[in-house]
Amino acid sequence: MSPSRIRSLVLRSSLFVLVSSLPPIAFAVHSKNAGPEKVELKFKLPPPTPLSPEEELKTFKVEKGFRVELVACEPMIESPIAMSFDDQGRLYVCEMRGYMHDLEGGGEKEPTGRVSLLEDTDGDGRMDKATAFLDKVVMPRAVMAVNGGALIAVPPNLFFCKDTDGDGVADVKDIVASDFGTFGGQPEHMANSPVWAIDNAIWCAGHGTRFKLRGGVWQKDSGLGRGQWGLCQDNYGRLYFNYNSDMLRADLLPTEAFTKNPLLRNASSINAKLAADQTLYASHPTPGVNRGYDAKSLSSDGRLTKPTATCGALIYRGDAFPAAYRGNAFVPEPAANLVKRFTMSERGGIVKATNVLKGAEFLTSTDERFRPVNAYDGPDGALYLVDMYRGIIQHTSFLTHYLIANIEARKLEAPFNQGRIWRIVPDTKEHPQPVKVAKDVKLLTHANGWVRDTAQRLIVESSDATAIPALKEMLQNENALARLHALWTLDGLAAATPDVVKGALADKNAQVRAAAVRIASRDLAPDLIAMTGEKDALVLANLAIKLTAFNLPDADAAAAKLLASNGKTALVREGALTGLRGREAAFAKLLAEQLTKDNGVQIMPVIESLGALLAAANKAGPFEEMLELAAAQPQGGPFQVAVIKGLSTSGDSKSKAPAKLLWLDAEPASLKTLKGAMTDKASAKLFTAVAARLAWPGKPGAPPPPVIKPLTEAQTALFEKGKTIYHTLCTACHQPHGFGLDGLAPPLVDSEWVLGKPEIAARIVLNGLAGPLKVSGRSFNLAMPPLPQLTDEDVAGVLTYIRREWEHTASAVEVKDVTAIREASKDHPAMWTETELKNLGKKK
Repeated sequence: MSPSRIRSLVLRSSLFVLVSSLPPIAFAVHSKNAGPEKVELKFKLPPPTPLSPEEELKTFKVEKGFRVELVACEPMIESPIAMSFDDQGRLYVCEMRGYMHDLEGGGEKEPTGRVSLLEDTDGDGRMDKATAFLDKVVMPRAVMAVNGGALIAVPPNLFFCKDTDGDGVADVKDIVASDFGTFGGQPEHMANSPVWAIDNAIWCAGHGTRFKLRGGVWQKDSGLGRGQWGLCQDNYGRLYFNYNSDMLRADLLPTEAFTKNPLLRNASSINAKLAADQTLYASHPTPGVNRGYDAKSLSSDGRLTKPTATCGALIYRGDAFPAAYRGNAFVPEPAANLVKRFTMSERGGIVKATNVLKGAEFLTSTDERFRPVNAYDGPDGALYLVDMYRGIIQHTSFLTHYLIANIEARKLEAPFNQGRIWRIVPDTKEHPQPVKVAKDVKLLTHANGWVRDTAQRLIVESSDATAIPALKEMLQNENALARLHALWTLDGLAAATPDVVKGALADKNAQVRAAAVRIASRDLAPDLIAMTGEKDALVLANLAIKLTAFNLPDADAAAAKLLASNGKTALVREGALTGLRGREAAFAKLLAEQLTKDNGVQIMPVIESLGALLAAANKAGPFEEMLELAAAQPQGGPFQVAVIKGLSTSGDSKSKAPAKLLWLDAEPASLKTLKGAMTDKASAKLFTAVAARLAWPGKPGAPPPPVIKPLTEAQTALFEKGKTIYHTLCTACHQPHGFGLDGLAPPLVDSEWVLGKPEIAARIVLNGLAGPLKVSGRSFNLAMPPLPQLTDEDVAGVLTYIRREWEHTASAVEVKDVTAIREASKDHPAMWTETELKNLGKKK
């Protein structure tokens, strides 16, 4: 989870060598991979003494030229996991005080969590006043200052809380979302870290919905569930996140564009891995990690060398650090008690993170209870760290026998009620001063990104039209970042008129032009079509996204022209593919018309990608249409080879499930033509894979065609009712297209859980399902909450709908069967697991 996501855990310290065989311990352990029961503690580490903040400060080693300062500590705060400054410099701190009181996860169901509001009343940089803004809640996991209050995550709810009478205590508590995690769910794998991004949307890690606040009303839109713990943005609004063993990833193109085409799961433009070298350099032995029994986990002297517990990263955008540090990534790794620094570079829209300090880190500690779980910019331009300060950070669900032995032998269970906030500043006599932000357009020129972001948010929140003239004037400012913020602020005020956007499309800065393309409305299609001669890869990629999204003949023709010159560039190609779902073969025909002997190198990667999308779509008609188009091209030419290569893929590299058999009415003539064209061994093998996916009546070796039983009148009525319920209740996660959202919901299309025994699917809807589980060969670790509010007729309708929509041919589900299943499973105490449901299936 935050800390939890913290995946490796608890601790470390000093030397090595002792071999102590310990018997297995009867605590909760990882359900599938608890490691060997008999373990050896190879490193002799005495039980560490919990340190005071002053003592812990002495254990830090920070890069030369910086110093660490204490901002807040226990008893003012306990078990902090997240924080957020408001516009006046007050600090909201989310305290998960119920987390892991012991090895069995004691305390997690108790309402001991809180969000405190801290203030520095004397201006010395140290918080000296604390108010329980929201108290007595269970396992809160996120906070973000917004609209004079704060968004606070208390699973399953995301609340907007506000103090309206000035006492510092929230007296407004409105539900913004009720699917922000699961009550009692796995804290390492639930939504967290809301961030107001430059596009005026609030994005969250691990959550597939983005939020917008307009005119005081919360709005929802689809997003992509990205990352495990932590989320941030850079100066241009790119989203950065991570996973426990991967320190930094990013969406290089607008995240929302990829929600339109769920088959682009393997696109390199989103969820892009940025750092090739993630070697860790801990300042002391750290053998007490979850997989410490594996020789590959630790160096010969017992130090963690690869990340296992990566937490909330920060792209530093403050103004207190020297220029060389601005735009760097700072990534906490609490299992190794350190914060790593990466320098960031960009070329052609591709971002790269470089591990600059070989043999050292930006910040390390020899105190194994130093648990940095989040990093933030502050109103003073400094870098802030949330230190959960405790021994155990691995959640009980994932403990190994080895880690349990370490925890017990070294007395790491307690204390669990401490925690600190640290600030890192340049080691000079000057002390950076915080900026109090107002809805002042001039602040969009400020050097501190936190100030710019906050000023933009305040203006958009206010819906204040009087700011529009000054914002338009700001579009002429010589500061490109100020122009960028002004453009997005105008968009947030619904004041980015065609004239405003036209001007920005011609801006000398590529990031501003790219933003203008994103914002441009359909009315500006002619202006965008005229931009196909643009040279910058990022602008071209955004242009490709927008042109194909219009679904207009002229725009498609322009997109084809653009790809005929730039299709080899992954960002541009993938950008175009976001808007082509269901139109792949038709667009391939446009590209065929553009093909010359000189541009084939640009067009063929696009053709192959279109074929791969059709292979993943599992639709017989479009698949055959693509074959027909290929057969009409020059015999044995690169176009035919690209089509066959694309169609031969599984469409999803993560899936281990066999490809779906596609039924045609008769053998297509195109197969014979293409078979004769695939003369070399490699292409012939690909053709065989394509042909094997197709079946028709009378094909030698093909199974009997599926028998599709028509729905009765009553079943058709159930289907229609289920369709309404699905599109009202289910599409936020599983999406209208049924392909789900990565990080939020698995696909329903062609899912064995949907098309298998209906009594299994009914139990999932009635009681819920907790991961991990496999769907179509892919692994998911998610939870679907139960839906007890649905009647038996509702459940039968939804299941009938998803079993017959999307070219599914499974049987309808009867109301009486749901009634019987509800009665039979009424005493089931919790959500089902994959193993339980599979065992039930075997009994039938």
